[in-house]
Amino acid sequence: MMRNVRLGMLAVGLFAVVLPLLGSRTAAAKEYMVAGNKPDNLSLIDLAQRKVVRHYKIPAGGPPFSMNVSPDGKIVYVLCNDNKSISGIDLDSGKEVFRAHFPVDGMQIQSVGGMTMSPDGKELFVEQSLTRLLSDQYQVMPTRMAVYRTDAGLHAKPVRIFATPRRIAELVPSSDGKIIYGLGWDLYAFDANSGKILKTYKVLNWNRPHAGPPDLLNFWPMYEQNGIFSTPYFYSRTDLPANNPESQKTGLLTLDLKTGEFRMTDFENTSAIIFSSVISPKDHNEAFGTYITLSRIRLGSAPKLEKRVDLDHTHYVIDISADGSEVYVGGAVSSIGVYSTKTLKRLATISLPGDGDMGVGLMRVFSRP
Repeated sequence: MMRNVRLGMLAVGLFAVVLPLLGSRTAAAKEYMVAGNKPDNLSLIDLAQRKVVRHYKIPAGGPPFSMNVSPDGKIVYVLCNDNKSISGIDLDSGKEVFRAHFPVDGMQIQSVGGMTMSPDGKELFVEQSLTRLLSDQYQVMPTRMAVYRTDAGLHAKPVRIFATPRRIAELVPSSDGKIIYGLGWDLYAFDANSGKILKTYKVLNWNRPHAGPPDLLNFWPMYEQNGIFSTPYFYSRTDLPANNPESQKTGLLTLDLKTGEFRMTDFENTSAIIFSSVISPKDHNEAFGTYITLSRIRLGSAPKLEKRVDLDHTHYVIDISADGSEVYVGGAVSSIGVYSTKTLKRLATISLPGDGDMGVGLMRVFSRP
């Protein structure tokens, strides 16, 4: 009798240990990517299987550009229709559940790419350029940031509108959602509710000694995996002749979205062009950048280029897995390259459906159950 009781207690104990483990495995998040290509294609990619598992046509029309995925991984919001609309697509059903169309009578309204989502998934922020269409001229109007509720359905209208400086091409939220950062000639911290500029981080207008104004071009803010926004920059030293290799510098701008810490860190004499970059979620002093090469960059106390390899073709945009073991390069043509962060060797190529290229369109890595 005592032996049976002991065995029963042992079975109960094992069941109590194993059941939570089984539950956690069942509920474990799986990594996907959404990527778009011309003319109006959107694909859901299973990164473990290295293949497209669902394909959608964007109801509002293409081409796809910026995109954000809801925190639960169910809906992707795509800036599309020549950057005049946002289409929200349910990734399970393929149905359009949200649409915001910008232009109004007598006014052309478009975005140059700046779009982001609040961390709670309730609001979309989009930078807009306005042109009044008169009978004899086009009248350029002040730029603005429009805010939309994601639950507004298929006829969404802005719930708030803020005036903004010109030339903002990227929007990124702080981790707590209280600030929306906008990158233009400088980096601005906007109050997410009032639109007030709380702080300006000098970029083009920096006052670094013996340095010309930095040059940067980036439509690809990749920050979800690590909470850090980054973008490469380039500048010329004014105290050295142009034929001196030390006169041309490449660096990485980083912004910690939790603390607001802002840095512009040089890491090499310019030897390659980098269009976009991403920070490792496991080591915030490790970064990766892409264009016609793939680069691994070491930041911290002794910044340097660690390794660089040639790519099979041009790639504009880069993202990274949640565990930091893989980077994904896209843009330009209609394929995604998968590379090891440790060796920078190509592990796979994922082709997108259709004949259209990705152009400068964004892609997003995210997790869902």
